[in-house]
Amino acid sequence: MSAIAMKRTIRQRVLVTIAATLVSAFCGLLAGYWIGREIALRLAAGRLRNEAALALDRSAAFSRDAHAVFDALRVSSDPACSAQDLELLHDLLYHSNLLKEIGRIRANRIACSTMPDRPLSPSAELPQPDSIGADGVKVYRNPAGFGLPGTLVTVLRDGDSYVVLRPPSALGESTPVHVATTVIGPAQSLQVRSADGSAQPSWKQLTSNGDFRGGEILYSTRCSSLSINNVCITASLTQSEAVEANRGELKAVVALGGLTGGFFGFAVSLLYRRNRDMEHQLRRAISGDKLRLVYQPIVSLASGQIVGAEALARWTDEEGSAVGPDIFVKVAEAHGFVGEITKFVFQRALREFAETLRKHPEFRLSINVAAADLGDPEFLPMVEKSLLESQVQAHSLAIEVTESSTARHEVAIAAIRQLSLRGLDVHIDDFGTGYSSLSYLNGLTIHAIKIDRSFTQAIGTEAVTVSILPQILAMAAALNLKVIVEGVETAQQADYFAGCGQRIRAQGWFFGRPVPADEFHRLLAESDRKELLSYASR
Repeated sequence: MSAIAMKRTIRQRVLVTIAATLVSAFCGLLAGYWIGREIALRLAAGRLRNEAALALDRSAAFSRDAHAVFDALRVSSDPACSAQDLELLHDLLYHSNLLKEIGRIRANRIACSTMPDRPLSPSAELPQPDSIGADGVKVYRNPAGFGLPGTLVTVLRDGDSYVVLRPPSALGESTPVHVATTVIGPAQSLQVRSADGSAQPSWKQLTSNGDFRGGEILYSTRCSSLSINNVCITASLTQSEAVEANRGELKAVVALGGLTGGFFGFAVSLLYRRNRDMEHQLRRAISGDKLRLVYQPIVSLASGQIVGAEALARWTDEEGSAVGPDIFVKVAEAHGFVGEITKFVFQRALREFAETLRKHPEFRLSINVAAADLGDPEFLPMVEKSLLESQVQAHSLAIEVTESSTARHEVAIAAIRQLSLRGLDVHIDDFGTGYSSLSYLNGLTIHAIKIDRSFTQAIGTEAVTVSILPQILAMAAALNLKVIVEGVETAQQADYFAGCGQRIRAQGWFFGRPVPADEFHRLLAESDRKELLSYASR
């Protein structure tokens, strides 16, 4: 890929990632707004419940004070509006914090009052009551002449006596919600102050405890259980007011939704791009001969000499990042072209080791194949063609298949049998991690097992896998199978297997790391002249 094309590709990837992040962030904002709005409405519903309960408590307190006044005036023997009666009215008002005024009614007009400046004019005549409680107390909402313009006044009347309740603001309280009071009595009536004049809830909804929504308005009703206060209080708030009242919470949820959506979109874009780009890059690397091979020595623990090598594929992507075979092989398997990697490894390895294999007949070059390769009808012909073109004998190659790929797969077992019939060695890789059993191995046409590195790493520890090693070695001896040990990194591990009394081969960093072919050939030449490890001479 040219530098210009590379820059164009990178620019496109960046734009796609940005677009995906923005779209996902926008969706997150929408989801956040919806969730935040619901949270705001739920918070408002809780607030309405509290407001309705507080208003109901206040109403009960007003009712208790009013009824106490009415009871006192009812039993008084002083003539109405006499000096003694006015003194009683003032005394009752003095001892009440909830009443604003107490007075007497005569001919449906104010006869006298605790307010000395109360105008005793025709305008002070009481209209028809708005409601009448079960106890006969009449309720007036904002009757003319009882309040200042813009104020809300409630007047209660019992016979020829009346009281004026203090408005909430006079009590040092204010409620941002709208309050409706339903008086339950002979003359059932409803006084509602609505924010937008929309349709009112039903009588049943306003006379029973509960929360409900009516159009764009939230309601919460709480009813008194006191006989002297047969009312229900309904607090209401429009949804727009509820959202505005909880603007901070809404903004926080919207911001969180946007961030979450943006992060999700960015992450998904990267993962998708990584997977998709890796597939195409890997295909280009195979077709452009950009994969490379390294070889890890396999030594005989008896002599310390290099007796084989395992070919390992390596790949550096177009961004210069090394990608492990455990990743790119799975990508190739997922997209159905792992056979191309296998073919590349066979052809490259035989080309780089053909002379060595012809010169050292006992040397074994190990090549890993995937489970999909065993079921590929083109696999065996490819192996035969590669051997023929390189003029290498079949017994010089060892085909490594994973233990899990052979278990209960008739196609794989048949392919292994065909490889053996053609003279190739077949090794079970990562042995001990899957379906190890005597009957299982006896049914396969194999020549060696490669003990998984997890068993090697357990040597010198108290891991339970250490106790299994002797059983594995005994199983291999009983079936006359060669043993290769993976992951040897310390002298203690090498000594353990060297002292087992079997001809065991090993590979690992203790004997050498994977290296390119030219460096491996140099190591092999040195191995031919002297022992590789000092412990072999002990």
